Amino acid sequence: MDELLREYLPILIFLVIATGIAVLMVVASYLVAKQRPDSEKLSAYECGFEAFDDARSRFDVRFYLVAILFIIFDLEVAFLFPWAVAFGDIGVFGFCSMVIFLAVLTVGFIYEWRKGALEWE
Repeated sequence: MDELLREYLPILIFLVIATGIAVLMVVASYLVAKQRPDSEKLSAYECGFEAFDDARSRFDVRFYLVAILFIIFDLEVAFLFPWAVAFGDIGVFGFCSMVIFLAVLTVGFIYEWRKGALEWE
């Protein structure tokens, strides 16, 4: 049992050091930074504009569409990294499957482009 606990000792040391550094940084920022925020800093809108409409108003569906398209293409590009790392080991089958994946991605991108989903009026 002692040998098993000794194997976890580096993890425990790492966690103690990480926690110590985090606490040290929070304390240092509290001591170094001035803690006197003015009324502008405490206001709800720091952009300089007052609220001009109800916060519960409806958003245009294009905001959501752009967000969904970004997430879809971002996740699809994330699939390229493991493929690139294992490129030498996957052989012809892996290469062909990635070419098919990229072809489907390209067809979807062209479809969205032609439908005007990427245009902003």
